[in-house]
Amino acid sequence: MRRISRITVAGAATASLALALSACGGTSTSSDSDGSKSDKGLAIAYDVGGRGDQSFNDAAYAGLQRAEKEFGYETADVEPTDGETDADKEQRLASLAKQGYNPVVGVGYAYAAAVKGAAEKYPDTTFGIVDDSTVEMDNVADLVFAEEEASYLAGVAAAETTKTDVVGFIGGVDIPLIHKFRAGFEQGVKDTDPGVKVVSQFLTQTAEEGGFSSPDKGKAAAEGQIEKKADVIYTAAGLSGQGAIEAAAANKVWAIGVDSDQYAQEALAKYKGSILTSATKDVAKSVYKLAQSVEDKAPRTGILRGDLSTGEVGLANSNPVFADNAKLQDVIETAKKKIVSGDIKVQSS
Repeated sequence: MRRISRITVAGAATASLALALSACGGTSTSSDSDGSKSDKGLAIAYDVGGRGDQSFNDAAYAGLQRAEKEFGYETADVEPTDGETDADKEQRLASLAKQGYNPVVGVGYAYAAAVKGAAEKYPDTTFGIVDDSTVEMDNVADLVFAEEEASYLAGVAAAETTKTDVVGFIGGVDIPLIHKFRAGFEQGVKDTDPGVKVVSQFLTQTAEEGGFSSPDKGKAAAEGQIEKKADVIYTAAGLSGQGAIEAAAANKVWAIGVDSDQYAQEALAKYKGSILTSATKDVAKSVYKLAQSVEDKAPRTGILRGDLSTGEVGLANSNPVFADNAKLQDVIETAKKKIVSGDIKVQSS
C-alpha cells in the first residue's frame, strides 16, 4: 500500500538522516516484493529556514502537496540542518534517490553542488534545483525565475503608493540571486517616479550568518529604514522577511512580501492589513510540473524559466486595498505589458 510521509532531519550528522529515512520509508536498498524499485514520488529538500517560512520553502511544499494529492504516491520533505556542508546536502539527496523517490528537488541555489553530485550517482533519477541555472545535466531541471520582473512591478507599486517619497529594499544575503530582486525593484521605482528615493541594504554577506532565517534581523533593518522615512518596504529575505513585515505593521507603513502571497499566509494574518502586495514566483507550480512530467514518463530537464509571460512571476492581488485601486492597477498592467513585449528591459544586476 502506498504511504505518504514527511521526513524531518534533526541534527547535523548524516547518520541521523539515514536513520530517519529508514524509519519513514524503509532502508536505502528497500524494494517491492518482485525486486523492483519502490513506488515513490516527489521528494524535496528545503533551503535555509525550512518549512514554515511563509515564503519560498512553503511554496515548494505546496507543489509537493498538489502532486501528492493528484498522483496518490508517497512523498518526502526534508528539513535543513545547522552548519551542514555540501556533502551533507548531497548525501540527503542521494539517500532519497536511492530509496526510489523521483523526482528529487533541492530548494535553493545552495543545493547546486549537491544536486550535481547526486545526479551523477543516480542518472536514472530526475533531479530539480530551484533558483540555480549552473547544474545543466541531462537528468536535472534548473527551475529558475525572472524575479527581477516581479520586483519591477513591486517597485511600480511602491512608487505609486509612497507618501514620503522614500521606499526601502531589504535583501537577505548579498548574492547575485538577491541582486535580481533589488535591481528590478529599484528600476521599477525610478521608472515610475525618479523623485522617489530607494534605501537598500542586505542583512548578511552569507546565508550561514542568518540572512534568510532571522526575523530579528529583518525587523531591525526595517525599523532602521522606517527611521529614514521609508513608508513602503520590500523584503526578499525568506524567513527574515517576517520580521520586516512585523515592523511595518507596528509602524503603520506598507510591507511588500515575496515569493508567496504573504497577505494570505495564516501565520502572518495579524499583519496582513499592512501587506500591500507580494512579488510572487510560482515555485509550487514549477515543482508540481516537474513531478507531473516524471509521472508522465517525459521528465522536464534543462533550464526551465518562469517569467511574467508564463504567469510564474507576478504581483498578488489579495489585499483589497491594492486590488481595488484602479489607477494603480492600470499603471501596473501597463508596465507588465511593456515587460512582456520587450519595450521595458528589466535589469537583473
